[in-house]
Amino acid sequence: MLVDLTQYLWIVWIVFVLICVIIELLTLEFTFLMIGAGSLLGGLGVNLLGGEWYLQVGAAAVVSGLLLFTIRPLLLKTLRRGGDERGSRTNVDALAGMRARVTAPFDVHGQGYAKLANGETWTARLDPAHETTTLAEGDRVIVVRVDGATVEVAPEERNASA
Repeated sequence: MLVDLTQYLWIVWIVFVLICVIIELLTLEFTFLMIGAGSLLGGLGVNLLGGEWYLQVGAAAVVSGLLLFTIRPLLLKTLRRGGDERGSRTNVDALAGMRARVTAPFDVHGQGYAKLANGETWTARLDPAHETTTLAEGDRVIVVRVDGATVEVAPEERNASA
């Protein structure tokens, strides 16, 4: 009275897919997600159609391989699009290079106020390389760096063709 264990192979496929999903949640690289999806579509799919165990394993391997080499690179490229090489800059690091407009004329000490492109108004100081430049209200500047609660700004370079 020997039981045919291949009739319970669908349970093995579901457990394997769940294990792949759990591992994927820990790695976040879409590798195990593609293997799990290939096993679900190929392995369990062929099982439900009545295929033999070796056909199930082969179909799971083929579908997983196709997903790994076609869909996974597209997903990774889409997720990483728009990021710079150093990673996404946040907080005050994101202010460097931002455009701004002078909201109050700079005094003789090179200090004034600038409204940044993100809508914030900051105390501003002229960059040491541009200390002799005079800035009036409405002039465009670029944030060079952040020093505490003050941004160092430089006049925006204007295109010669404009």
